Amino acid sequence: MSEPSIFTRILQGEIPAEIIAETENAFAIRDIAPQAPVHLLVIPKSQEYRNVVELAAGDPGLLTELIGLANTLAAEHADGDFRLVFNTGAGAGQTVFHVHAHVLAGGLAEGSLGG
Repeated sequence: MSEPSIFTRILQGEIPAEIIAETENAFAIRDIAPQAPVHLLVIPKSQEYRNVVELAAGDPGLLTELIGLANTLAAEHADGDFRLVFNTGAGAGQTVFHVHAHVLAGGLAEGSLGG
């Protein structure tokens, strides 16, 4: 069994973080290095899937739940408009291999990566 990811450790209370939203299978926190005025992370509670491709193949219902939570967060923390980013692989900037979505919002221009 692999070591618990930083997200699993946050969920278990080993690492302090404010959980700003939670569903049965997912939770959300603020990114510690924001790339936009609003930068939140939506994370499955299970670390079973390393990236969004694995998640889509293995549990499309959970992927749908993550997207729904992202939409709710954008409505609560921004104007409802948002960018949803899944980094897949180290070459794409993924540093934590526990699938998670970046919810970016707040005056993002087309062509920008984050603000």
